[in-house]
Amino acid sequence: MVTNQASIKRNGVQDYVSLRATAVIITAFSLFMAWFFITTDNITFAVWQDLFSGIAMKVFTLAALVAIMIHVRIGLWQVLTDYVKSAAVRGVVQYVLNLIAFAYVAVGLFVLWGV
Repeated sequence: MVTNQASIKRNGVQDYVSLRATAVIITAFSLFMAWFFITTDNITFAVWQDLFSGIAMKVFTLAALVAIMIHVRIGLWQVLTDYVKSAAVRGVVQYVLNLIAFAYVAVGLFVLWGV
């Protein structure tokens, strides 16, 4: 019996849509932060803390962190499968870089929800 591989693993359409959706979230967050820096005259710790103390900003930042992690994971997989031919080396590099991406989100969570 033949099974559809797309039902077991990711497929190209899912990667394409995921990359575009995460890019939109990352762009929106970047534009918001740029707008904040441009429109705020004096950025102090109190202003920075007020910005990140709201639940909406925490959720927006968390969404951006997760979007960055998903974007990185898919992008790394695509680049590594194109340029690293050895499956063992590719697996180790992917594992290490995915751990770094996960650590980035974990540290971001601790910092974000500690405000």
